[in-house]
Amino acid sequence: MRKIIAFMHISLDGFAAGPNGEMNWIKVDEEIFDHVGQRISQGDTALYGRKTYELMEGYWPTAGQQPNASKHDIEHSKWYAGVHKAVISNSMKGKMIPNTTIISGDLAADISELKQRPGSDILLFGSSTATHALMQLGLLDGYWLFVNPVVLGQGIQFFDGIKDKVQLRLLSAHAFTCGVTALDYVVER
Repeated sequence: MRKIIAFMHISLDGFAAGPNGEMNWIKVDEEIFDHVGQRISQGDTALYGRKTYELMEGYWPTAGQQPNASKHDIEHSKWYAGVHKAVISNSMKGKMIPNTTIISGDLAADISELKQRPGSDILLFGSSTATHALMQLGLLDGYWLFVNPVVLGQGIQFFDGIKDKVQLRLLSAHAFTCGVTALDYVVER
């Protein structure tokens, strides 16, 4: 069965965004982009909440074709074009979008069906709302966290709404020159 891995930047004190959704505190650079590129190439499905999906659709389809496109823009744009997308959204229910599955209705059943399809890892990118919903249903199989060297003090908690203990096992840790640390965990069941 395929695994769903949540990919998220968090602050040292566990926030996924500032109080108003701010993410200007996240550090990224070519070293991180190269590391991420290697990892996401192992996944064949990108899972998003509606808002994150709309942000991705507004940028990645043409990012690699821009005259000032970075190496990351070119590589990620190519990956984004080929990867199957799944979007958790009630407002998009019934829309037919090429290479995209809209998940609405019974979230647990729809995600379980997605996990049963042939393929490799399903990567859940950046959507706090979608991540929280899957956490609460116990549907996440791992966490790939990029811990940023900042304490926000307030904002949107990453591990929000979890009612039961979740045991994790560290698969790898990688410290980047910019101070960010990537932690790759699997959920132990």
